[in-house]
Amino acid sequence: MYSSNVSLTATGPLAVPTDPANPDPAPLSVAERGWSWWLGGTISVAILGVVGWELMRVDFTAVRAMVPTTPLFWLVFAASYLAAPLFDWAIFRRLWQIPLAGLAALLRKLIGNELLLGYIGEVYFYTWARRRTSMTSAPFGAIKDVAILSALMGNAVTLAMLAIAYPLLGTLHLGIKGSTLLLSVTVVLVTSSAVLLFGRTLFSLPRRELAIVSLIHLLRIITCTGLNAWAWHLVLPQVELQWWLMLSAMRLLLSRLPLLPNKDVVFAGLAVFLIGHDAEIGALMTMMATLILSTHLLIGIGLVAGDAATWRRK
Repeated sequence: MYSSNVSLTATGPLAVPTDPANPDPAPLSVAERGWSWWLGGTISVAILGVVGWELMRVDFTAVRAMVPTTPLFWLVFAASYLAAPLFDWAIFRRLWQIPLAGLAALLRKLIGNELLLGYIGEVYFYTWARRRTSMTSAPFGAIKDVAILSALMGNAVTLAMLAIAYPLLGTLHLGIKGSTLLLSVTVVLVTSSAVLLFGRTLFSLPRRELAIVSLIHLLRIITCTGLNAWAWHLVLPQVELQWWLMLSAMRLLLSRLPLLPNKDVVFAGLAVFLIGHDAEIGALMTMMATLILSTHLLIGIGLVAGDAATWRRK
């Protein structure tokens, strides 16, 4: 039984006794605007600035003339744009039980990686997760593992596609030197082998989770490749879908090979060889790039506006 100088600070079965002579210490203050908040805000503003600068150089008249008006194209385009963040959300939903609101942070991660610097999106996502310690107290390990597995699966797909496409690339005379191609493959093999060799000390997630995350990354690569090909087919339906699938796969291959100069020129030559329609191909790629930039800008403005509304409420 408690003495008479002890009181309860709460009612009910979980009431905690306190001594007025020795009160509990005040709760530690939590800085809502620490370094992670300022870094995340800086990345968001930088994204908007880069997108606006890129859009200033676009000829919207030519782009508008080629954009399809069918609803199916816009559905496929939206699916191809959202595929990567949705697959990422599925990964972190499994690892952290991330809420649906985390999709906004993953969209920023996508835009930052594409427009600023490689893996700057992971830096932003880390600052976002770090401010939500109730969801995860140690976000760095999981984000690191997911990023490494994404690169590893990309390398695996690149090597598999290169083995299939090597005879084709060797006969097209696209300006790819054999020594450059060999050096690029060596870099891919060395980096992938290093990850596998030091996997036990490099990864922090359990082996089962690593396998599931790798599978999700593989599904993401296949889905994005297929959706891109379908969107291109809807713009130029006179070209059969299987040719677009091959071209989309070749574009993925070229984008993943390091040390390969003039990737855009090589891709343009490959596209003309496989599909023809050289003028239409150039216009198509310009149109798709402009749509993606415009979508980056719209989503970026929406996210910053949502953040501003939250700051005003606080």
